[in-house]
Amino acid sequence: HLIDISAVRTHHTMSDIEEIVGYAKEYQFINVHVLPNWMKQLSEMLKDVDGVYAGGPVGFPSGAHKTQTKILEAVGLIQDGIEEMDIVMNVGRFKNKEYDYVLNELKQIIALARNAGRPILTKVLIELNCLTEEEADKACEIVVESGADFLKTGTGWVPGDANIERIRRIKQNLKGTGVKVKAAGGIRTREEFDELLAMGVERFGINTQSAIEIVKSF
Repeated sequence: HLIDISAVRTHHTMSDIEEIVGYAKEYQFINVHVLPNWMKQLSEMLKDVDGVYAGGPVGFPSGAHKTQTKILEAVGLIQDGIEEMDIVMNVGRFKNKEYDYVLNELKQIIALARNAGRPILTKVLIELNCLTEEEADKACEIVVESGADFLKTGTGWVPGDANIERIRRIKQNLKGTGVKVKAAGGIRTREEFDELLAMGVERFGINTQSAIEIVKSF
């Protein structure tokens, strides 16, 4: 109940989505992620499945869409039954120190999820592999201020390892804020999983094969 799995690559088709939904049911993965145009089908497939939620991204994978495009995407996802929304912050604007722009955009999207009339979990992706240590600290502040439920470390589209020490620092920064951490990108082994779990990481985004191997190792 800690691992999210996904079919969010360019080439993924309906049969890939059906396959990972099967794995989610079998191994009790908490969340299945698909690209936005598949959300309606996914939420249909999961509507009678307890403890497996329908997830999808906003502004994926770069975060650099115009704010109104991201808002429109979020509205469509909500209409299609999304239960967990992973929002990619505008990393370029953030690195440009346009913090008000980034925060304002996140707040607008998160407000849509909050006011959907049903619970929708929100996660903000900061794309850690693109950030310096100081930028990562600042990103933590922005995620807290945005009102999101989770800070998510990456999309998995930018190369990099599991960032264990950097995630430790993020956990410290978020202490006492109520914002949880989803570690995603580069997590491949039971050892990495155990280490992140021990530091209190609440959720994991892991590629399906690695996720199955980790679960089987228990």
